[in-house]
Amino acid sequence: MNVHYLYSLLAVIILGLIAYAGSEGAGLTWLFGLVIPYVALLIFIVGFANRVWGWAKSPVPFRIPTTAGQQKSLDWIKSSSIDNPSSTPGVIMRMALEIFLFRSLFRNSRVEISGDRLSYKWVIWLWLFAILFHYSFLVVVIRHMRFFLEPIPFVILMIDKVDSIFQVGSPVVYQSGVVLFAAATVLLLRRVFVPKVNYISRAADYFPLFLIIGIAFTGIVMRYFAKVDVVGAKELAMGLVTFSPGIPDASIGGIFYAHLFLVCVLLAYIPFSKLMHMGGIFLSPTRNLANNSRAKRHVNPWNNPVKVHTYEEYEDDFRDKMIEAGLPVEKE
Repeated sequence: MNVHYLYSLLAVIILGLIAYAGSEGAGLTWLFGLVIPYVALLIFIVGFANRVWGWAKSPVPFRIPTTAGQQKSLDWIKSSSIDNPSSTPGVIMRMALEIFLFRSLFRNSRVEISGDRLSYKWVIWLWLFAILFHYSFLVVVIRHMRFFLEPIPFVILMIDKVDSIFQVGSPVVYQSGVVLFAAATVLLLRRVFVPKVNYISRAADYFPLFLIIGIAFTGIVMRYFAKVDVVGAKELAMGLVTFSPGIPDASIGGIFYAHLFLVCVLLAYIPFSKLMHMGGIFLSPTRNLANNSRAKRHVNPWNNPVKVHTYEEYEDDFRDKMIEAGLPVEKE
């Protein structure tokens, strides 16, 4: 049985308890509210830039795009301009569909063997919950920008209003927070209970999911159960972004610092995890290259010079023997 998810779950629980106990009992609010956010942001920026720079300078001498359609060849053969792009506009369209709509994941299928027959079944659920997860996460991040900006831009206020349009009692319910928690939970359960996915999953696959679930859970608890000082949270956030940090006089609450600490851990963890696909997708040669190998010859510029033996030289060396054997020659 794959128990790696238990290690990740235990790690996230311990991290949350450390921040809660450290801020509530040990009085380390300055550590979890001021020092750790700056350190996490620095690690994120340096680590993200380092990973992107490493990918950007990696040599890609040949065209190796992943293809899922007919390559452009003869004019009377219809080609797939998106699944097998041969031009820059086709690549841009393919990348846009991949980034905003997860098009390759939408085409996901499952292989099944029934007796002596092999069949493929279209599976849309992974795409659905993945897109719900990513877009709800994006809305949550944008909505939280109101804590770091003053005055708050109109766009963020509109997103906040639309996100809470289905008001159920007071305070209002943000759909993005509920959807984020639900979608992340479904993706986690998929890794735990689907045998094939469970078999290849390790602690590094479970840890970010548990982190995000922990962030969403503590956020929901803060909003609907354990009330926190929103004004104090805004004051703390504005102090951080204006580089005039300070702990508010009023106690914000230990659950807030646990929430903030989990966010910082996730931020610092991104450059060293699979979550770096947010930057890697733009530098993936299987996605960002046009498949024009039939129209243009691509030569590896890093090839070492090789001494060649041309046919003319070969014929000069063996002309007599070739004529004797009855083989055709270009020069008599």
